[in-house]
Amino acid sequence: MEYLQSIISNIEANKEQMIKTLQELVQIKSVAEEMEGQYPFGEGVEQAFSYMLEKGTSEGFAVKDADHYGGHIDLPGNGGDVMGIVGHLDVVPEGTDWDYDPYGGEIVDGKIYGRGTMDDKGPVVASFYAMKAVKDSGVPLKDTVRLILGLDEETNWKGMKYYLEKVAPPDYGFTPDGDFPAIHGEKGILVFEIAKKFGSSASKGLELRSLSGGNAANMVADHARAVVRDTAGGGYETIKEKAAAFRQQHQVKLKCRGIGKSLEITAEGVSAHGAKPEQGENAISILMDFLGNLNFASDDINELIEFYNTYIGYELDGQSLGCGFSDEPSGKLVLNVGMAAVSTQAASFTINVRYPVTSSDEAVYESIMPVLDRYNLGIVKEKHEEPIYIPEDDPMIATLMDIYKRQTGDENSRPLVIGGGTYARAMKHVIAFGARFPGEPELGHQKNECLAVESLVAMAKIYAEAIFRLAADEEENS
Repeated sequence: MEYLQSIISNIEANKEQMIKTLQELVQIKSVAEEMEGQYPFGEGVEQAFSYMLEKGTSEGFAVKDADHYGGHIDLPGNGGDVMGIVGHLDVVPEGTDWDYDPYGGEIVDGKIYGRGTMDDKGPVVASFYAMKAVKDSGVPLKDTVRLILGLDEETNWKGMKYYLEKVAPPDYGFTPDGDFPAIHGEKGILVFEIAKKFGSSASKGLELRSLSGGNAANMVADHARAVVRDTAGGGYETIKEKAAAFRQQHQVKLKCRGIGKSLEITAEGVSAHGAKPEQGENAISILMDFLGNLNFASDDINELIEFYNTYIGYELDGQSLGCGFSDEPSGKLVLNVGMAAVSTQAASFTINVRYPVTSSDEAVYESIMPVLDRYNLGIVKEKHEEPIYIPEDDPMIATLMDIYKRQTGDENSRPLVIGGGTYARAMKHVIAFGARFPGEPELGHQKNECLAVESLVAMAKIYAEAIFRLAADEEENS
């Protein structure tokens, strides 16, 4: 175990360099965009990708760029399997109301602040320095260790699909994009729109001119905005009074202000990851709840609001909508309304569902259709990721659990099944392993996302030992 001691010491010795690398990477705004041309996910993502490849080259690793759709950094082994560490460099939009620059990488009270510090740039940097520590130790490796860099994990995974067409998948490994101690299952994921087109409404009265909210399907909407107009004249003071009463009754942030001949109504919520909507507060649901107190001239609008508040509302498990599934390994289905877009002609709500590992996408769609048919609503299917599940007694999971327990002293934690979707779904025998420690807040898709410096170092040490235990020659582990 002399090699392991050297590896852990190397992590400590490179602590400041690791912090600086993460700060520089966070300062690159890398929200993935659908682009034509050389860089399929935009200049920001390409800049972050180039930064990591250059860092790999400078440290003596072999690197590969798969046509700017993804790539990897290799620590070669002696002809064995390929161990994959699968991270991503794209981030979700920053949202609003940060106390620090979301792309500043500022350190305050021992925490590095910025979008991507936790999801997933921090864990990628920790994995990189874990590989560097193993490389610098000189330990013989039987397996190649490959840090795979995804570029559109937060959107549609086109980059990873393209990469895997060009490069064979790893034989085993982990993605540092979940929670410790280890994740042996992930719920199925659906993204779809509930949509409707409206008929013409010639009646005078209160009109819903527009409604919008949210940034992404996999984020709890932290803002929503509606614009209403009373074509019959008057009525705004009554709406303002109702808003004040609603705000007081529900203790929410709801505001009204005049804009020309219309009235703007805004709701503010709390962002969170769509897999854990209970940690947030959905501004779309707040706004729809309030609009249910108003009487619009359009029957289509009134029915749409009635549908939303009756069958979705603040509910997070899809029970009223008809898809409230649950099982023993993974618990309840989770439903999040990530975005809303309503005009005078049409409406759509973008829904993100995490369904139990024993269920299916067909079961979810079949279960909600009776309610949707009743309101003449349609579905636009956008994304589906199958659930994954590996038994707890799998040898790799057992080894990773042993490493986690040995380094943290946490003997009580057990492997988890999560609602989040990671790159583990894209490859066989890859699981999520970290990087959030038990008890740490889930800030990955929220304002003021941050990563404690001590957590960055701790995860690097865990990942370094994982490389050593799984990829080194067996005689070096004895």
